[in-house]
Amino acid sequence: MLNELDKELERRGHRFVRYADDLMIFCKSRRSAERVLNNIIPFIEKKLFLKVNREKTAVDYVGKVKFLGFSFYQMKGKTRIRIHPKSVAKMRGKVKELTSRSNGMGNETRATKLRRYIMGWINYFKLADMKTLLLQTDEWMRRRIRMIYWKQWKRVRTKFKMLKSLGFQEQKAWEFANTRKSYWRTSNSPILTKSLTNNVIKGFGFLFFSGYYRQVTA
Repeated sequence: MLNELDKELERRGHRFVRYADDLMIFCKSRRSAERVLNNIIPFIEKKLFLKVNREKTAVDYVGKVKFLGFSFYQMKGKTRIRIHPKSVAKMRGKVKELTSRSNGMGNETRATKLRRYIMGWINYFKLADMKTLLLQTDEWMRRRIRMIYWKQWKRVRTKFKMLKSLGFQEQKAWEFANTRKSYWRTSNSPILTKSLTNNVIKGFGFLFFSGYYRQVTA
């Protein structure tokens, strides 16, 4: 339905990008952007008989806008793509939901659902600059996964047995199994970072954002 709008924008010489009904028009100044907005809305509403959502329509600096989950920034004179903070917050919320200690999900199912979510998310956002974001997200996610296992082991003897099986000597395993630290503190302590290592977590079937990102962008 918006093909005619594309043709009109091209006729007027505007630089723009559109996906379905999401549209951005790029101008050199706020004044010219406001002028374009005031001229294009009547075309959409009076010529195409479509209603413009005024709440979502705005004139703003390109670095502040959100488009399909992305945002933009400039570096060395070039405009680059990154993930909008709201999209990052939504992603972290989903990971937090999938790594909740109380969602009743088995670890195999949890790993499968996380893997599917990570693959879909990375494939959608892979054009964006996000290496640092992914490394930070992986570190936080692995800490939450370690916390899950620590809670599931529950009893001191179970913790002792599991720590021994993961490489700790008997005396150290018994000492760590009796720790009184909270689940969250323990998840980032040598008790678990040296037992539930990154490779061990991978062996449980979990996928990391940064690792999959390297695969699809190689």
